[in-house]
Amino acid sequence: MKELLRSTDPTVLAFASALLEGEDIDCFEMDVNMSILEGGIGIFPRRLLVRAKDFDRAMRVMRDNEVPLR
Repeated sequence: MKELLRSTDPTVLAFASALLEGEDIDCFEMDVNMSILEGGIGIFPRRLLVRAKDFDRAMRVMRDNEVPLR
């Protein structure tokens, strides 16, 4: 798995996940449970991971849809 993007904005992560799902690219969101520790204030970024073989294709999807990657 490779990190595709990292964000504290849940809307960016949801949008990126939906785009990847539409392209049949599996993704996995890491650090979701950190929100329990932080109290839901959104200071810890979450990461979106994809398989290494899908990484280049996923990057293209993110760039084509102007998703901020950092």
